[in-house]
This record gives sequence, C-alpha cells and structure tokens, in this order.
Amino acid sequence: MDHFAYRDGVMHAEDVALPAIAEAVGTPVYVYSTATFRRHAQVFRDALKGAGRVHLAYAIKANPNVAVLRVLADEGYGADVVSAGEMQRALAAGIPASDIVFSGVGKTRRELAQALDAGIGQFNLELEEEGEVLAALAHARGERAPAVLRVNPDVDAGTHAKISTGRKENKFGVAIDQAVAMFDRLSQHDGLDLRGVAIHIGSQLADLAPLEAAYARIGELVAELRAAGHTISRVDLGGGLGVPYKPDDVLPSPADYGAMVARATADWDVELMFEPGRVIAGNAGVLLTEVIWVKPGVLNPYVIVDAAMNDLARVAMYDAYHDFVAVEPSGERMTANIAGPVCETGDTFAMGRDIDAVKSGDLGIFRTAGAYGATMASTYNSRALVPEVLVDGDRFAVVADRIHPETILAAERVPEWLKR
Repeated sequence: MDHFAYRDGVMHAEDVALPAIAEAVGTPVYVYSTATFRRHAQVFRDALKGAGRVHLAYAIKANPNVAVLRVLADEGYGADVVSAGEMQRALAAGIPASDIVFSGVGKTRRELAQALDAGIGQFNLELEEEGEVLAALAHARGERAPAVLRVNPDVDAGTHAKISTGRKENKFGVAIDQAVAMFDRLSQHDGLDLRGVAIHIGSQLADLAPLEAAYARIGELVAELRAAGHTISRVDLGGGLGVPYKPDDVLPSPADYGAMVARATADWDVELMFEPGRVIAGNAGVLLTEVIWVKPGVLNPYVIVDAAMNDLARVAMYDAYHDFVAVEPSGERMTANIAGPVCETGDTFAMGRDIDAVKSGDLGIFRTAGAYGATMASTYNSRALVPEVLVDGDRFAVVADRIHPETILAAERVPEWLKR
C-alpha cells in the first residue's frame, strides 16, 4: 500500500495534488510520501516481532536523502552503509553511530578509520585482510572493533544477475566452507570483537525459498562456530525482500518473511540484524514527469517525456518495469512506447505498452520509484540532476535541489595551457 491515489480525477501524494508540485518545482521530480515510509517501516518491524531480539538498519543505498533518513530515524531504524559518505548521511540524519552497520566489499583503510572514529556499531567484514587491517587500526586506538564475518552461502536468489550477491562467483562475502577457519584466525586479533556472521544473497527477491535455504546454511555455521569455542551473539540476515513493480505482481509480504525468519532461526539465540531497503522505500516514491511530445512511430507512437535514463536508470540497467499512469487521466487508453530525451536507444521506459492516453503537456508518473531512483541519477547529456520533494499530509518541501548544468559546469576547470 502507498499514499499515491486519485482524488476527483487527479493523482495526489497524500493530500497534495501532483500538478501543484509540478508547478512549484518543475519536472522531472521525485516525490516521496512520508506516510508511506512510516507505514512500511512499521509493517516491517511488526512482522519481525516473533523473531526475538532484532536490530533494523535501513539500507541507505536504496534512498539516501537525508530527510528520508530522518523519517526512518524517527521510526527507530539504524542504518546499513556501504561508504563513508553514506555514514555521514546517517549521522547527519540523527541516527546514532552505535546503530550503524558498515557493509560493502571495498571499504578503504581511510573509511575504516573514519568509521572507528565515529564509533559505529558493526563492521561487516568481507575478507580476511580487511579484518586484519581493521584490527590493527582499532588496536592502535586501544579499542576493539565490533565486527561480523560476511559469508557467501552459494545460494542463487533467483533474482536479476546484476543484483544477485550470494552465489559463489559473486564478489561478496567469504566462501562458507572457509568461514570457520577464517573466523578462528581473525578472533585471535586483540583489535577485533568478532561477534558473529552476516549474509545477504540478493535484492528484489520474489521467493522466500532461497532465503530459507541460505539461513539453514548459516544456522549450521553458527553451530559449527560455537562447537569450535566461539561466542556468537549476532547474525546479520541482510535484506533483499522484493516489492511489486507491476500491477499484478504478487510477492511475499513482510509478514510471510517474518514467519519464515522466526521458524528458521528459532534455536539460534542471537540478536538478528536486518538491512531492509527497497521494501521500505520502493513504493514510497514516484517520478513525476511531463509529456514533451507524442511522436508518431512505425508500429506505435512514442510518448517522449522529460524524465530520462539519467533520472531513472533501472530500466536501462536491469530491463526493469515501472508502471506509468497519467496524473489526470481522461479515461481513454493508447498503446505506445515511452522514452526520454537522452541520446541513447536505451533511454526507453516501455515498448508497446497499454497506458493512459496522453498528449503534449500532460503529466504522468512512474510508480515504485522511491528506491534506486534519485540515488542512481546522473547528469548524462549535461542534464540537470533531478530534484526530490517530500510530502507530509497537505504540505511538501524540496529536500534535494535541482542541480542545473551551469552549476555543474562551474565546478569544472580548463588548464592554463588550454586557455585562450
């Protein structure tokens, strides 16, 4: 459920008509619903009530806007970060450092030091050398870095290849058959407080079976580690739960997921860590766009909108689907291709799709754009960086400005030898 709905024939975000946002801010623009973020955060938390001790760390990469992070901080969420920049955003939003989990396969030595200085609550180690470096940095400070070892269980998540992270050929985690020996070695370092293990097998999961299989392997690993004399107090189960992009998509609900987690982890006796991202943010945002032209085509007309692949990259990157609807539909339908103005054939959002009939000047939205939307935007073709708006009831605010090409140009330099 989200809070984008028609009232008197006009699409609203909560109590704000989208044409009012378009008039005030221009298009394209991302529009987020505070009520939807709060509801999704609460539903996910409630779904895990039967799982015992739980820590929720929102995956910032899904949508790192600091206003969004403030909303989720108010809901009691920590943060899962994969860079020092994301860590800075979490801290700026008021998320306590102790509630921050630092994930990612390529943390630099500088980032590790910055995270130690900030006092974050958990490092998810991706390789043995990283653990050794972290231990040395912490020991030099007279500290012990709280950490878990990320394990690759070699389970196919059944999702898109570019967002699968749990197969043995993926770059993430250490091979599960090497985990006990590596844990043994790392636990000997004075600078490490090695508390458990972590897992994350992919994103946009549409089936719970791969997750349950991966959790079974982790449960066996926890038993092995304890048998070897290690104290295991945390298991980080990552995130990855999918959201419906198509109107007829049926995916596992947070309640389904929570019931599976409670069943799979019943005898672990650990604090369970979760890193939800898309399931919190996906349906909490839309990309509002204006139709520039309806261009005749050989098979179907092209609806050319002012949003492009640089604003919403998922379609070009993953062949992803985003539902498109008119903001003020007439009731008529058309079959059309939807494309943006970027000079790439890949800047196409849909081909031969049945949509609301639209004409030049009409407004439309791409739904389910609250995750992996603005965060992946670029300025390709020297286009402006798309702005973001947060709605709360009958009020709205710009929470990220449109960064215009002239501002970007001003940050570039011509070397002396090229000046005339």
